[in-house]
Amino acid sequence: MAKISPVSIKYMIHANFSAEGALEKPDVIGAIFGQTEGLLGAELEMRELQKEGKIGRIEVELHKEGKKTVGVIKIPTALDQSETTLIAAAIETIERIGPCDSQISVERIEDVRGSKRDYIVERAKKLMQEIHGKTDSREISAEIKDSAKIAGIKEYGENKLPSGDISGNEIIVVEGRADVLALIRNGVNNVIGMNGTKLPDEIRELGKEKEITLFIDGDRGGKLIAQNVSDNANIKYIAVAPDGKEVEELAGKEILMALRKKIPAREFLSARNDGKREPIQTKIEQEHFQIDEINKDKLKKISTEIEGSEKAVLLDSSLNEIKSVSVKVLSGFLNRIREKPIVIVIDGTATKPIIISAEEAGCRVIVAKNFATTDTSIKLMSL
Repeated sequence: MAKISPVSIKYMIHANFSAEGALEKPDVIGAIFGQTEGLLGAELEMRELQKEGKIGRIEVELHKEGKKTVGVIKIPTALDQSETTLIAAAIETIERIGPCDSQISVERIEDVRGSKRDYIVERAKKLMQEIHGKTDSREISAEIKDSAKIAGIKEYGENKLPSGDISGNEIIVVEGRADVLALIRNGVNNVIGMNGTKLPDEIRELGKEKEITLFIDGDRGGKLIAQNVSDNANIKYIAVAPDGKEVEELAGKEILMALRKKIPAREFLSARNDGKREPIQTKIEQEHFQIDEINKDKLKKISTEIEGSEKAVLLDSSLNEIKSVSVKVLSGFLNRIREKPIVIVIDGTATKPIIISAEEAGCRVIVAKNFATTDTSIKLMSL
């Protein structure tokens, strides 16, 4: 006898039966084949259909309830809808199973393929979520374009500063490589990065030839960079990211909006000082001490000499060394020293306690790599 393949099953007939007496499974199966014989013609003869594999193995589950036997019949078919419903209707005509009066009623006809389709859809959803990589052609296209733009990043000068096309007269200066990438991705190509907060010589030289817009983060660090760069290079405009945001985090519209709102550097710096303290340069002039190019070179030389030492050098108004101390004890030392320094050169970061102590000691200039705060009347420089 041929068996139907589970793969080819289309429908499952579910039927309930009850009989007035004790029965066994072979009694039920025999009644189905015997009492439907000849009802639907030779083409729908159930024995022949099973031999041909169009009807599968009939499953019967039964149990006794008092003197009655009740149970469930399942008939899998590979027939079409109309033929399956004819078979289902035919088994409902069975009135006796074995020696007992009985009744069979079809509960439902299940579309097995529908269940498979539901499974396929749900499984496909899960697989879609697990797919690694991008399959959307638009995303792939955008990724290729981004890759091409990133590949176009150049290196400028001895410090190998990341840059786009800076051949024009107007350029935008940002802090680092990530900022350069953000601007280039959004179509702003005339950009160059400083590779940190320290102003490279290349930017200083570019300021002599080109119109520079400094694009800074919308935090205190950005304002500090604006002060330092403006003190050491010719900056015409300053653009600021929205409050609390970094340039590299901005979307395309935010970048363009911030650049449109750029203001002259003088206006930015004076607005920053208004209502807080006197402009830094005024205080320096009151102390008869000015940072000219010669003094900058001297300070830069000292900064280079102590690099990696974690020390601070205290200088007088002639830039002569007063004392060299560890950065760790600098704050306390400034409170005790008799000869107050005008300039302090620090290897590392000028912490807030150091800046406060230096301000109380009458210091006018601090040179360091980074600054924990810019809320001070002291001139902060990063050479």
